[in-house]
Amino acid sequence: MKSLSILAAIFALVSSALAAEMEPIATDMEPLAKEYLLLELSLGQHDPAQVDAYFGPDTLKAQAEEEQLPLKDIDLRAQALAEKLESMEESDIDPLRLKNLQLRLMALRTRAAMNLGNKLPFDQESRLLFDAVAPAYGAEHFADILAQIDALLPGDAPLPERVTAFRERFVIPPDRVGYIFTAALEECRRRTLEHIDLPKHESFEIEYVTDKPWSAYNWYEGNSHSIIQVNTDLPIYIDQAVDLGCHEGYPGHHTYNALIEQNLVRGKGWWEFSLYPLFSPQSLIAEGSGNYGVDLAFPGKERIEYERNHLFPLAGLDPTDADRYYRLLELRGQLDYAINEAARKYLDGEFTSEQAQEWLINYALDTPEKAEKRISFFDTYRSYVINYNYGKDLVAAWVEQDATTSNERWEQFTRLLSSPLSPSDLSPP
Repeated sequence: MKSLSILAAIFALVSSALAAEMEPIATDMEPLAKEYLLLELSLGQHDPAQVDAYFGPDTLKAQAEEEQLPLKDIDLRAQALAEKLESMEESDIDPLRLKNLQLRLMALRTRAAMNLGNKLPFDQESRLLFDAVAPAYGAEHFADILAQIDALLPGDAPLPERVTAFRERFVIPPDRVGYIFTAALEECRRRTLEHIDLPKHESFEIEYVTDKPWSAYNWYEGNSHSIIQVNTDLPIYIDQAVDLGCHEGYPGHHTYNALIEQNLVRGKGWWEFSLYPLFSPQSLIAEGSGNYGVDLAFPGKERIEYERNHLFPLAGLDPTDADRYYRLLELRGQLDYAINEAARKYLDGEFTSEQAQEWLINYALDTPEKAEKRISFFDTYRSYVINYNYGKDLVAAWVEQDATTSNERWEQFTRLLSSPLSPSDLSPP
């Protein structure tokens, strides 16, 4: 894959020291995998968001902290490692593993370049970081969807205001958020364990936080344990309990990380997977499977029935208008790509922050507060935003291409979460 040297021209680099001496190795790939881990951990010394999870050798973490490699040296060593991988015979390494590691190195070098001040166009950045470019849509693409929402919620006020007023009737009272989220997460877990064998000792904790650019986050700590944080800055709607429970927990991030650790790291000794680099192709698989996992765990009308019969009473909400609410959610889901457009135009300099927020209010039907929060997310995570909607579409297409029953979909989904597949290995939607 000679194209993986695309970033070579970004830096005019000088040679650097050879990789640090490793412990005795079990396979020919192990020193290469550990060199990769050292480089990711070293990048994490400059970019705190880079290493999302790490449960590999403590010695490598200590080495990265001690050496404090400059960004240019990290890039040079990553380039040298990529060249070693390119020279390997196919018989020496699983081809999917090889491609995955090469793409990780490309993303690592891209992120190092960004930390040195290099800015890339949105689509080029997403391709180099996440191995994918999301389709672009103009305002006309969303017109019919907005017209349907307008008919669903008639009135004289601007449509975003009508949507906000209607949705406010389905906000979970703050003093019940923890109780309801725990109940939803346990139901997501119960449904997932009917189809996926997770380690017996797997576990999670829930924390409630504020002042974050995201709505929830899974911090995987290894040994099949996660800390799931829920941001309470903005109102939490009744549907978000299942959304976040599935996405962050089961069969989403917690499940994915536990299966990767069990099957690839402990099962095969593929050490590179003991680190989850946030800005890498793994994030598209993670976010896409997290979103698709909601539909997998609650197919058809099962989600509406569960929430109406169990979560609405716990929240003290009136379910009388629930059918119209869920129709609104279905239509708003079709506006998700409007979020990508706001990010693309904002980060490429076509929109100011104010224009991007106005677009989000008018085309994604965000509240002003939510639109402002999204700008904070764009500033922090940039093209990462494509991983949620385009990632879900890619995962859904791949899982469902040959699966006709619920059990077959669960089997395909589990295979994806236990493999080194990359986004470009998935079928386009």
